[in-house]
Amino acid sequence: MRYEPLPSSFFAGNRAELASRLPAGSMLVLHANDVFPTNADGTFALHQNANLFYLTGIDQEETVLIMTIREDGWDEILLLRETNEQIAIWEGARLTQDQARELSGIQDVRWTNEYDALLDNLVPAATMVFVEANQHPRCTCPVETRNARMTKDLKEKFPDAILKNVYELLSDMRQIKKPEEIKALKKACEITNEGFRALLGFIRPGVGEWQIEGFLANEFISRGPRKFSFLPIIASGKDTCVLHYIQNDKRCGDGDLVLMDIGTEYGNYNSDMTRTVPVNGKFTPRQRAVYESVLNMMTYAKSILRPGILKSEYERLVRVFAAGELVKLGLITPAQVAEKPSDPPIVRKYYMHGCSHFLGLDVHDVGEPNPVVLPGMVFTIEPGIYIAEEGIGIRLENDILIGEKENMDLLADVPLLPDDIERLMAR
Repeated sequence: MRYEPLPSSFFAGNRAELASRLPAGSMLVLHANDVFPTNADGTFALHQNANLFYLTGIDQEETVLIMTIREDGWDEILLLRETNEQIAIWEGARLTQDQARELSGIQDVRWTNEYDALLDNLVPAATMVFVEANQHPRCTCPVETRNARMTKDLKEKFPDAILKNVYELLSDMRQIKKPEEIKALKKACEITNEGFRALLGFIRPGVGEWQIEGFLANEFISRGPRKFSFLPIIASGKDTCVLHYIQNDKRCGDGDLVLMDIGTEYGNYNSDMTRTVPVNGKFTPRQRAVYESVLNMMTYAKSILRPGILKSEYERLVRVFAAGELVKLGLITPAQVAEKPSDPPIVRKYYMHGCSHFLGLDVHDVGEPNPVVLPGMVFTIEPGIYIAEEGIGIRLENDILIGEKENMDLLADVPLLPDDIERLMAR
């Protein structure tokens, strides 16, 4: 088995919490993601709907969760794609109903051929129907999702039904990580550490960015994960200043830096780490100076990302701190900072992104856009300085579990200090 499944009690607890937030008389209809096509008869691998997985633990296409809420509890039905002889021969058998019961804790498991009849019976009796529409602030989705398509069908078939979006409710629940989730996140970070440590001895002048990607793919997948958390960014030379560079098609030059924004998953929970290292194993004085400034930004951000701070205030304070580092590097002047010392706009010329985002089932995980930081939340901390005119871009990133008294750095074991990087790369 690639990874230890989360216990069914975790998913049952999530359903119980959701049921307590839904009004009596309402119902929920939530679908798996589609398996998307490539070309001809090819397909991508399934990337499961995170909310469906959060509630069921089922990592299979054409799965549907239906919940009906009563005054004194709720009923739940799980619908699965039934394996036939052709599927078994060509694709492999899908979950049996008993296997789905064991994974999800849902006892009423049926085949998807009952879907229409169930809706005909349940929707007219419901006061409202909760469905899912992606409301992530950074979502751009030119393709209609399965949930969107099925919601359209619901509207056409039941024009009098009152439809509500469950997205915000589930996003609020997912902000605070439970012990089972933290265990999976720790494992993903542990695998990331192991892969990165092995990689440091592989990087040298002339190595291809794609070869670094391939090396990491082997390190990660051989330890259980199915894939990277996201398309890896392996950017060398001037491309270290391209924030989301994913071409990974150049050779790394002697004297250049290589910025690696990478991560893997364990049981659908993601790590997200960035390290920037010298291709030849030795920082130049200027590279080291910029690196140490970014490291100072990270250390400061760690010190203030604490329960009670508003996310936007945290981000502002990091930008103010960054201004001082940029002055030290000779990139901006004190006079430019003084134009608006509470949040100097000039900082964004060299540090143009936010420092932190939620992490969990999604890499840019769901939650309040501007939350008050609370224990149990997991954030990245990823400051950077990008000097396009010098071809130097440095970003560092760790994953932080917010605690009541002390935070836990889930990537604390990954080499970070410049001396440690040089020592581990020494040949």
